[in-house]
Amino acid sequence: MADIATQPLILAGEGWDDYGLVDSGHGRKLERYGSYRFVRPEPQAMWTPRLENWDAHGEFVPGSDEDGGGRWLFDKMVPREGWPLAWNEVGFTAQCTPFRHLGFFPDMAPVWDWMRDMLAGQADASTLNLFGYTGVGTLALSAHGPVTHVDASKKSVAQARENAELAGLGDRPVRWLIDDAAKFTAREVRRGKRYDGIILDPPKFGRGPTGETWRLEENLPGLLADCRQLLDADSKFLFLTVYAVRMSSLALAGVMEELFRDLPGTIEHGDLAVREDGEGRLLPTAIFARWRNNG
Repeated sequence: MADIATQPLILAGEGWDDYGLVDSGHGRKLERYGSYRFVRPEPQAMWTPRLENWDAHGEFVPGSDEDGGGRWLFDKMVPREGWPLAWNEVGFTAQCTPFRHLGFFPDMAPVWDWMRDMLAGQADASTLNLFGYTGVGTLALSAHGPVTHVDASKKSVAQARENAELAGLGDRPVRWLIDDAAKFTAREVRRGKRYDGIILDPPKFGRGPTGETWRLEENLPGLLADCRQLLDADSKFLFLTVYAVRMSSLALAGVMEELFRDLPGTIEHGDLAVREDGEGRLLPTAIFARWRNNG
Protein backbone atom coordinates (compact mmCIF):
# COMPACT_ATOMS: atom_id res chain seq x y z
CA MET A 1 0.00 0.00 0.00
CA ALA A 2 1.38 3.40 -0.96
CA ASP A 3 2.15 5.57 2.06
CA ILE A 4 1.49 9.32 1.96
CA ALA A 5 4.10 11.71 3.31
CA THR A 6 2.42 14.21 5.61
CA GLN A 7 5.14 16.86 5.41
CA PRO A 8 5.41 18.79 2.13
CA LEU A 9 8.68 18.87 0.20
CA ILE A 10 10.45 21.64 -1.66
CA LEU A 11 11.90 20.50 -4.95
CA ALA A 12 14.30 23.32 -5.76
CA GLY A 13 16.03 23.86 -9.06
CA GLU A 14 19.43 25.51 -9.40
CA GLY A 15 20.59 27.52 -12.37
CA TRP A 16 22.84 26.03 -15.02
CA ASP A 17 25.02 27.40 -17.84
CA ASP A 18 22.08 28.31 -20.09
CA TYR A 19 19.53 29.41 -17.46
CA GLY A 20 19.38 31.17 -14.13
CA LEU A 21 17.08 33.21 -11.90
CA VAL A 22 19.12 36.39 -11.46
CA ASP A 23 16.83 38.30 -9.09
CA SER A 24 13.18 38.62 -8.07
CA GLY A 25 10.89 40.93 -6.16
CA HIS A 26 8.04 43.44 -6.36
CA GLY A 27 5.97 40.97 -8.37
CA ARG A 28 8.56 40.34 -11.08
CA LYS A 29 11.57 38.14 -11.82
CA LEU A 30 14.77 38.64 -13.85
CA GLU A 31 16.07 35.54 -15.63
CA ARG A 32 18.94 34.73 -17.95
CA TYR A 33 18.37 32.54 -20.99
CA GLY A 34 21.77 32.01 -22.53
CA SER A 35 23.15 35.47 -23.35
CA TYR A 36 19.73 37.17 -23.04
CA ARG A 37 17.95 38.50 -19.95
CA PHE A 38 14.22 38.95 -19.52
CA VAL A 39 11.81 40.32 -16.94
CA ARG A 40 8.53 38.49 -16.42
CA PRO A 41 5.66 38.92 -13.94
CA GLU A 42 5.80 36.76 -10.82
CA PRO A 43 3.07 37.46 -8.22
CA GLN A 44 4.73 35.27 -5.58
CA ALA A 45 7.88 37.43 -5.52
CA MET A 46 6.48 39.71 -2.82
CA TRP A 47 9.86 40.74 -1.39
CA THR A 48 12.30 43.47 -2.41
CA PRO A 49 14.78 42.80 -5.25
CA ARG A 50 18.43 42.46 -4.26
CA LEU A 51 19.71 44.41 -7.28
CA GLU A 52 18.99 48.09 -7.81
CA ASN A 53 19.00 47.93 -11.61
CA TRP A 54 17.77 45.16 -13.87
CA ASP A 55 19.51 45.28 -17.24
CA ALA A 56 17.26 43.19 -19.51
CA HIS A 57 16.72 42.65 -23.21
CA GLY A 58 12.95 42.59 -22.84
CA GLU A 59 10.02 42.46 -20.45
CA PHE A 60 6.62 40.82 -20.63
CA VAL A 61 3.93 43.27 -19.54
CA PRO A 62 0.75 41.44 -18.47
CA GLY A 63 -2.75 42.41 -19.52
CA SER A 64 -5.28 44.02 -17.23
CA ASP A 65 -7.00 40.76 -16.22
CA GLU A 66 -5.50 37.90 -14.23
CA ASP A 67 -6.41 35.22 -16.75
CA GLY A 68 -3.78 36.15 -19.29
CA GLY A 69 -2.91 38.49 -22.08
CA GLY A 70 -0.07 40.95 -22.36
CA ARG A 71 2.84 41.70 -24.65
CA TRP A 72 6.62 41.76 -24.87
CA LEU A 73 8.51 45.06 -24.83
CA PHE A 74 12.11 44.91 -26.06
CA ASP A 75 14.96 47.31 -25.23
CA LYS A 76 17.58 45.33 -27.12
CA MET A 77 17.62 43.07 -30.16
CA VAL A 78 16.33 39.55 -29.54
CA PRO A 79 16.09 36.82 -32.24
CA ARG A 80 12.36 36.54 -32.88
CA GLU A 81 12.81 33.06 -34.36
CA GLY A 82 14.53 31.91 -31.16
CA TRP A 83 18.02 30.87 -30.10
CA PRO A 84 19.56 27.53 -29.02
CA LEU A 85 19.92 26.49 -25.39
CA ALA A 86 20.73 23.18 -23.72
CA TRP A 87 20.10 21.23 -20.54
CA ASN A 88 22.70 18.45 -20.26
CA GLU A 89 22.62 16.68 -23.65
CA VAL A 90 19.15 17.99 -24.51
CA GLY A 91 19.24 20.94 -26.90
CA PHE A 92 16.17 23.08 -27.58
CA THR A 93 15.08 26.48 -28.88
CA ALA A 94 14.14 29.32 -26.54
CA GLN A 95 11.75 31.94 -27.86
CA CYS A 96 9.65 34.78 -26.48
CA THR A 97 6.13 33.38 -26.87
CA PRO A 98 2.83 35.33 -26.66
CA PHE A 99 2.05 33.39 -23.46
CA ARG A 100 4.96 34.97 -21.49
CA HIS A 101 6.91 31.67 -21.54
CA LEU A 102 10.16 31.13 -23.44
CA GLY A 103 9.48 27.71 -24.92
CA PHE A 104 10.28 25.55 -21.88
CA PHE A 105 9.77 25.51 -18.11
CA PRO A 106 13.17 25.79 -16.36
CA ASP A 107 11.73 24.97 -12.93
CA MET A 108 11.16 21.43 -14.24
CA ALA A 109 14.91 20.69 -14.34
CA PRO A 110 14.95 18.96 -10.91
CA VAL A 111 11.94 16.90 -12.02
CA TRP A 112 13.84 15.73 -15.11
CA ASP A 113 16.77 14.76 -12.86
CA TRP A 114 14.46 12.92 -10.45
CA MET A 115 12.78 10.91 -13.21
CA ARG A 116 16.16 9.91 -14.59
CA ASP A 117 17.22 8.77 -11.12
CA MET A 118 14.06 6.68 -10.83
CA LEU A 119 14.89 4.98 -14.14
CA ALA A 120 18.62 4.62 -13.49
CA GLY A 121 20.07 1.50 -15.06
CA GLN A 122 17.12 0.99 -17.40
CA ALA A 123 17.45 1.32 -21.17
CA ASP A 124 14.02 0.02 -22.19
CA ALA A 125 11.66 1.84 -19.80
CA SER A 126 8.38 2.89 -21.41
CA THR A 127 7.21 6.34 -20.28
CA LEU A 128 4.33 8.71 -21.06
CA ASN A 129 4.51 12.52 -21.16
CA LEU A 130 1.04 14.10 -21.13
CA PHE A 131 0.71 17.80 -22.00
CA GLY A 132 4.29 17.41 -23.22
CA TYR A 133 4.69 20.97 -24.61
CA THR A 134 7.99 21.41 -26.50
CA GLY A 135 9.49 18.10 -25.44
CA VAL A 136 12.47 18.87 -23.20
CA GLY A 137 11.18 16.44 -20.56
CA THR A 138 10.43 13.88 -23.27
CA LEU A 139 14.00 14.04 -24.58
CA ALA A 140 15.33 13.72 -21.03
CA LEU A 141 13.26 10.55 -20.53
CA SER A 142 14.21 9.12 -23.92
CA ALA A 143 17.68 8.30 -22.62
CA HIS A 144 16.03 5.38 -20.77
CA GLY A 145 13.75 3.96 -23.46
CA PRO A 146 10.67 4.71 -25.59
CA VAL A 147 8.55 7.75 -24.75
CA THR A 148 5.01 8.62 -25.83
CA HIS A 149 4.68 12.41 -26.06
CA VAL A 150 1.11 13.78 -26.14
CA ASP A 151 0.03 17.40 -26.59
CA ALA A 152 -3.09 18.96 -28.12
CA SER A 153 -1.11 21.77 -29.77
CA LYS A 154 0.13 21.03 -33.28
CA LYS A 155 2.60 23.90 -32.96
CA SER A 156 4.05 22.60 -29.70
CA VAL A 157 4.52 19.08 -31.06
CA ALA A 158 6.21 20.48 -34.16
CA GLN A 159 8.56 22.47 -31.93
CA ALA A 160 9.24 19.36 -29.86
CA ARG A 161 10.26 17.42 -32.97
CA GLU A 162 12.50 20.31 -34.03
CA ASN A 163 14.11 20.32 -30.59
CA ALA A 164 14.88 16.61 -30.96
CA GLU A 165 16.64 17.28 -34.26
CA LEU A 166 18.49 20.29 -32.81
CA ALA A 167 19.79 18.12 -29.97
CA GLY A 168 20.89 15.38 -32.37
CA LEU A 169 18.33 13.09 -30.73
CA GLY A 170 15.98 12.66 -33.69
CA ASP A 171 16.59 8.91 -33.69
CA ARG A 172 15.45 8.48 -30.08
CA PRO A 173 12.36 6.18 -29.70
CA VAL A 174 9.69 8.85 -29.29
CA ARG A 175 6.07 8.81 -30.51
CA TRP A 176 5.00 12.42 -31.13
CA LEU A 177 1.19 12.61 -30.89
CA ILE A 178 -1.20 15.53 -31.39
CA ASP A 179 -4.11 14.43 -29.24
CA ASP A 180 -6.33 15.27 -26.30
CA ALA A 181 -4.47 13.92 -23.25
CA ALA A 182 -7.56 12.66 -21.42
CA LYS A 183 -9.03 10.91 -24.46
CA PHE A 184 -5.68 9.35 -25.38
CA THR A 185 -5.16 8.05 -21.84
CA ALA A 186 -8.63 6.52 -21.76
CA ARG A 187 -7.91 4.72 -25.05
CA GLU A 188 -4.61 3.40 -23.64
CA VAL A 189 -6.53 1.95 -20.69
CA ARG A 190 -8.93 0.17 -23.06
CA ARG A 191 -5.94 -1.15 -25.01
CA GLY A 192 -4.43 -2.57 -21.83
CA LYS A 193 -1.21 -0.56 -22.12
CA ARG A 194 1.34 -0.27 -19.34
CA TYR A 195 4.04 2.30 -18.59
CA ASP A 196 7.05 2.43 -16.27
CA GLY A 197 6.53 6.12 -15.59
CA ILE A 198 4.13 8.97 -16.33
CA ILE A 199 4.61 12.73 -16.12
CA LEU A 200 1.73 15.13 -16.59
CA ASP A 201 1.55 18.92 -16.47
CA PRO A 202 -2.11 19.81 -17.07
CA PRO A 203 -3.22 23.43 -17.51
CA LYS A 204 -5.82 25.13 -15.38
CA PHE A 205 -8.01 25.45 -18.49
CA GLY A 206 -7.51 24.27 -22.05
CA ARG A 207 -9.00 22.90 -25.23
CA GLY A 208 -8.16 19.74 -27.14
CA PRO A 209 -7.41 19.55 -30.87
CA THR A 210 -11.10 19.14 -31.75
CA GLY A 211 -12.50 21.59 -29.19
CA GLU A 212 -12.55 19.39 -26.09
CA THR A 213 -12.75 21.48 -22.90
CA TRP A 214 -10.39 20.85 -19.98
CA ARG A 215 -11.03 22.25 -16.48
CA LEU A 216 -8.52 21.12 -13.90
CA GLU A 217 -10.74 20.74 -10.84
CA GLU A 218 -13.37 18.81 -12.82
CA ASN A 219 -11.22 16.64 -15.06
CA LEU A 220 -8.01 15.90 -13.13
CA PRO A 221 -9.37 13.10 -10.87
CA GLY A 222 -10.64 11.13 -13.87
CA LEU A 223 -7.37 11.57 -15.75
CA LEU A 224 -5.36 10.43 -12.72
CA ALA A 225 -7.64 7.40 -12.35
CA ASP A 226 -6.87 6.40 -15.94
CA CYS A 227 -3.15 7.02 -15.41
CA ARG A 228 -3.27 4.68 -12.41
CA GLN A 229 -4.61 1.93 -14.70
CA LEU A 230 -1.53 2.32 -16.90
CA LEU A 231 0.82 1.60 -13.98
CA ASP A 232 1.47 -1.54 -11.95
CA ALA A 233 3.57 -2.73 -9.03
CA ASP A 234 6.69 -2.78 -11.22
CA SER A 235 6.23 0.78 -12.49
CA LYS A 236 8.51 3.46 -11.10
CA PHE A 237 6.72 6.79 -10.87
CA LEU A 238 4.00 9.28 -11.66
CA PHE A 239 4.81 12.99 -11.40
CA LEU A 240 2.07 15.66 -11.49
CA THR A 241 2.67 19.42 -11.60
CA VAL A 242 0.00 22.12 -11.37
CA TYR A 243 0.48 25.84 -11.99
CA ALA A 244 -1.56 28.97 -11.25
CA VAL A 245 -4.30 27.47 -9.11
CA ARG A 246 -5.62 28.28 -5.64
CA MET A 247 -5.03 24.77 -4.38
CA SER A 248 -2.82 22.97 -1.87
CA SER A 249 -0.41 20.23 -2.89
CA LEU A 250 -2.05 18.19 -0.14
CA ALA A 251 -5.23 18.13 -2.25
CA LEU A 252 -3.31 16.58 -5.14
CA ALA A 253 -1.73 14.03 -2.81
CA GLY A 254 -5.15 13.16 -1.37
CA VAL A 255 -6.49 12.25 -4.80
CA MET A 256 -3.40 10.17 -5.52
CA GLU A 257 -3.60 8.39 -2.16
CA GLU A 258 -7.13 7.27 -2.96
CA LEU A 259 -6.14 5.97 -6.40
CA PHE A 260 -2.72 4.46 -5.62
CA ARG A 261 -3.45 2.81 -2.30
CA ASP A 262 -3.10 -0.69 -3.78
CA LEU A 263 0.41 -0.05 -5.11
CA PRO A 264 3.68 -0.14 -3.15
CA GLY A 265 5.72 2.99 -2.70
CA THR A 266 5.27 6.52 -1.40
CA ILE A 267 3.14 9.54 -2.31
CA GLU A 268 4.84 12.89 -1.76
CA HIS A 269 3.77 16.46 -2.40
CA GLY A 270 5.00 20.01 -2.10
CA ASP A 271 6.32 23.00 -4.03
CA LEU A 272 8.51 23.41 -7.06
CA ALA A 273 10.89 26.34 -6.70
CA VAL A 274 13.87 27.97 -8.40
CA ARG A 275 16.83 29.31 -6.44
CA GLU A 276 18.26 32.67 -7.36
CA ASP A 277 21.85 32.62 -8.65
CA GLY A 278 24.49 32.66 -5.94
CA GLU A 279 22.58 30.47 -3.46
CA GLY A 280 19.90 33.12 -3.13
CA ARG A 281 16.22 33.00 -2.25
CA LEU A 282 13.83 30.29 -3.35
CA LEU A 283 11.03 31.44 -5.65
CA PRO A 284 8.01 29.07 -5.63
CA THR A 285 6.58 28.30 -9.06
CA ALA A 286 4.12 25.39 -8.83
CA ILE A 287 2.74 22.63 -6.65
CA PHE A 288 3.32 18.94 -7.28
CA ALA A 289 2.43 15.47 -6.15
CA ARG A 290 4.29 12.30 -7.06
CA TRP A 291 4.12 8.57 -6.56
CA ARG A 292 7.44 6.75 -6.46
CA ASN A 293 8.19 3.05 -6.22
CA ASN A 294 11.74 2.49 -5.07
CA GLY A 295 11.15 -1.25 -4.97
